[in-house]
Amino acid sequence: MAATVLLHGNRRSIKSLLDMPTINQLSKLNRKRWNMAFQIIYCSRAFFKSKASPPPSYRLLTIDVEHQKHSYFPTIDQTTLTHLVKEKKLDSLLKFKGVEGIASSVKTNLNCGISADVEDIQRRQEAFGENMFRKPPAKSFFRFVYEAFKDPTILILLVCAGLSLGFGMKEDGPKEGWYDGGSIFVAVFLVISVSAISNFRQSRQFDKLSKVSNNIQVEVVRNGRRQYVSVFAVVVGDVVCLKIGDQVPADGLFINGHSLTVDESSMTGESDYVQVNHVENPFLFSGTKVVDGYARMLVTSVGMNTSWGQMMSMTSIDTDEPTPLQERLNKLTSSIGKVGLLVAFLVLLVLLIQYFTGNTEDENGNTEFRGGKTKVDDVINAMVGIIAAAVTIVVVAIPEGLPLAVTLTLAYSMKRMMADQAMVRKLSACETMGSATILCTDKTGTLTMNKMKVTKFWVGQDSMEEISYTSISVNFLELIHQGVGLNTTGNVYKPASGSEFEFSGSPTEKAILSFAVLELNMDLEELKQSCTLLKVEAFNSEKKRSGILMKKNSDNTVHVHWKGAAEMILAMCSNYYDSSGDKKALDGVKRKKFHRLIQGMAASSLRCIAFAHKQVSQDEMPLQNIYDNSLTLLGLMGLKDPCRPSAKKAVEDCQNAGVNIKMITGDNVFTARAIATECNILKQNQDNNNGEVVEGEQFRNYTHEERMEKVDKIRVMARSSPFDKLLMVQCLKQKGHVVAVTGDGTNDAPALKEADIGLSMGIQGTEVAKESSDIVILDDNFASVATVLRWGRCVYNNIQKFIQFQLTVNVAALAINFVAAVSAGEVPLTAVQLLWVNLIMDTLGALALATEKPTKELMDKKPVGRSEPLITNIMWRNLIAQSFYQIIILLTLQFEGEEIFGVNKRVKDTLIFNTFVLCQVFNEFNARKPEKKNIFEGIHKNKLFMGIIGLTIVLQVVMVEFLKKFADTERLNWGQWGACIGLGSISWLIGFLVKYVPVPEKPFFSFLSWQKGTSNQSEGAQRVFIPISPLLRPFFFLLPFFSTFYSFAPGFLEIVERVLERYSKGVIHEFLTLYNIINDHHLLPSFAPTISRAWKLKIVDFLISSVAARFRAQYLMDLAYVRWEH
Repeated sequence: MAATVLLHGNRRSIKSLLDMPTINQLSKLNRKRWNMAFQIIYCSRAFFKSKASPPPSYRLLTIDVEHQKHSYFPTIDQTTLTHLVKEKKLDSLLKFKGVEGIASSVKTNLNCGISADVEDIQRRQEAFGENMFRKPPAKSFFRFVYEAFKDPTILILLVCAGLSLGFGMKEDGPKEGWYDGGSIFVAVFLVISVSAISNFRQSRQFDKLSKVSNNIQVEVVRNGRRQYVSVFAVVVGDVVCLKIGDQVPADGLFINGHSLTVDESSMTGESDYVQVNHVENPFLFSGTKVVDGYARMLVTSVGMNTSWGQMMSMTSIDTDEPTPLQERLNKLTSSIGKVGLLVAFLVLLVLLIQYFTGNTEDENGNTEFRGGKTKVDDVINAMVGIIAAAVTIVVVAIPEGLPLAVTLTLAYSMKRMMADQAMVRKLSACETMGSATILCTDKTGTLTMNKMKVTKFWVGQDSMEEISYTSISVNFLELIHQGVGLNTTGNVYKPASGSEFEFSGSPTEKAILSFAVLELNMDLEELKQSCTLLKVEAFNSEKKRSGILMKKNSDNTVHVHWKGAAEMILAMCSNYYDSSGDKKALDGVKRKKFHRLIQGMAASSLRCIAFAHKQVSQDEMPLQNIYDNSLTLLGLMGLKDPCRPSAKKAVEDCQNAGVNIKMITGDNVFTARAIATECNILKQNQDNNNGEVVEGEQFRNYTHEERMEKVDKIRVMARSSPFDKLLMVQCLKQKGHVVAVTGDGTNDAPALKEADIGLSMGIQGTEVAKESSDIVILDDNFASVATVLRWGRCVYNNIQKFIQFQLTVNVAALAINFVAAVSAGEVPLTAVQLLWVNLIMDTLGALALATEKPTKELMDKKPVGRSEPLITNIMWRNLIAQSFYQIIILLTLQFEGEEIFGVNKRVKDTLIFNTFVLCQVFNEFNARKPEKKNIFEGIHKNKLFMGIIGLTIVLQVVMVEFLKKFADTERLNWGQWGACIGLGSISWLIGFLVKYVPVPEKPFFSFLSWQKGTSNQSEGAQRVFIPISPLLRPFFFLLPFFSTFYSFAPGFLEIVERVLERYSKGVIHEFLTLYNIINDHHLLPSFAPTISRAWKLKIVDFLISSVAARFRAQYLMDLAYVRWEH
């Protein structure tokens, strides 16, 4: 091969040439040529240097360089193969004598493939490389550490720790002065380390799952036998079998096939499909997808030698893309963080004011700030402590553990789902699946076992069970052999050892070929040699048929053969053959008999396949489409595909979970009804005319209004096309459903993409379908779909558990610090202590609660809709109760702890810290079961949870008893420990009692627009809407609790009203209009039957009085306005 080098007579140009391969890497012949080139370069440089002002000059030098060839493949090298396909060089291909010449050069038999022994595979990989892509390096652990350091609050804490360390060592010396600043450093280091380790482990987990998802199976021919190998095991010289929906695994050349059309948009960006044949365009590229036809290809380049490989090496999978739930949590985190910032700012402001006004004292009781008498170092040191306390409040207030909890539970569920035969391709599907309300499923292979067997064969009006196969005429049997053996994408292989036949292809193809070979004595190899295929129309799910145009080599007669759905093939026929091989007219009576035969087999859950034939003359040979009318029916086959034993139970589980199952199949309506009844999608003896079973064409021909009206009622859609499936998904989504769809074909891709959750089949699914889906069901089993649904609900439920736990800590920590700072001028929880609480809450809490396994109860709940709130009424009830209790206990200890326990201030602060942590430990048990009174159910099965609880307690003991200076604590005696444990354990009692408090099923946010009257009002009835500001929402949420409080304290509301009225008399009259509207139109919802109308009016008075005491009248009238609609 010739390499052309453009030389410029200056040093820079010559230096660039010196970057060429070293002399030692070249052969002897090439070494001489390079030496000659360098001599010319040197002379040129010397010549130009002798000129005073050398003009720019260029010299064209051609050097013949031969690429290194592997000793096992001496006639060709990888560079030649790469350029041949990449640049589509037809002339170069002709020089090699076509595909046959290339195959000879890479030592491949185009019929039998490569030898497939280990040594041959290794030699090919050495010479041409492996079919693997170089990926960009994954993020290292230190990268995650660096990202954790970028958190602004962490940076501020580090600055504060540095200042505190410096001033402390200056004031107290290195031995004692490092404690405050050093302890903050250590606490920050722990938080960063745990966060980085968690994120690093999840990243590695996602990388492993990505490798599994990319490891697709490819059908190749080796030693004359079709077999499936990993895409990574494909080597140059392999003969690969391609069919509709496959992704081309490597660059290569077309060997043979029919109607092959590929989608090259992933490579070229062009949306038009490309026809591939052996004359005009025999080139196939890795990463492209087969959209029609079938073929065999010769692999010429793999891995990084393909354009696809080079492109993929520069592309990394972004696992940081937030899921919908993570986005919702980020908004929640942002909202809580803003509140935390506000509280921290107020605490900072109060502490600074109290310090500079001389209202704070040191440990000896002396005033800390005394104007000019106070040292600058002391002022700065105090300022650092105040800022550190405020910043630490922000650290605790911002629930950064929420995204971490989502990551943990998603990673955990993905790993467990893989073991349950479900591979997650998109993280968002894990959480969305738990909200699914409709599941549209295929029949074949999903509800059934996909193990086809021919159980019925009719020739004419006679069943082959009644007559012997040997009685069929030879000519007629030959036609059946042609129709079965040539009109197929399957294959038959018989090992030389004489063992049993091996059949390849789809389950339907394998069943038909098996029947023809074993029962009808068909010899496929002999048949292929005796005939020549002229044209092929491949089967797809839209046409539901396939056809061939063939010529018999013995007499040059031309024949057409069709195979497909029985009623469709029957409609194309005007004659039929009887068992004697005689052709008879297919009149109306006979046609009805055949229809009854088809319906009878379909009612027995058989898939009906028909074969038809026609001999055509040379003049009648079609130019474009194969002749498809006036055919002669050859026979009918009934294939049995039994239901999966687990399908019925899985369908019932989904139905009990509130998920409606709809079966969408290409089979006829009788087969579909029989299978649906067997799987319990349809009930036994159900009315046939109630609209639950429709055909695709019927659904397609409905008007949009009719489809929207009937789509909810439909349970089975038969004879459907991929367009019908897409249409149903669109209608269901417009009705507000969360739709999951299963699919396996290329044409299912639009429906899989349109659905909220696309579920593709791992065995029968094409690569196009898998790429369009969110989850791959590895065993094609409907029971695995039900498992995915259960895991999806588990993900959502685990996140809700953690939110309840985290928000309880947030509310309690903010309240205690704010109240203490405002009233006492100090915060009881130090920066180190709050960072320790943050570690328990964010990381360990997330790990404990986000890894709960799914329970049976999850499948007894209704699905979570699109608009359901993330924080439910039950969560609000539990959260408010626990937060209220913790705030009361901690504030009591803050103001009365020294007198109650008879201790000094440092011990009191330690008691507060210890009680606060133990409250969270006990409350973690409550968070496991937000709705159940028995919070210990199944706890022995979650060893991780118990381990984290044990670790937290041990570390807390170490913090209090052994790290006094680090954590700023004092040792506690047994009695004080018992008191802390007792106060913490009351959280269990609170959690048990509060579950007796009823909550409305309807989310309380939905009451922000109250509607007059009941649901049976006429359309013209007057309605009143009162949108209320989010600031007022908690008032309305507390309404259901008032009746409960009243039963314990009858005068509760009256006392509160009297107190508030003192401050609201001046503005209460401005709310009179609003009051009258609510009173007259009965707008208050019925939260509980125990609240009488009189009490509802009292509640209205109470609310208006409460609001009036807090806000100006005009501002409130802007927030709460009344709009009348007729």
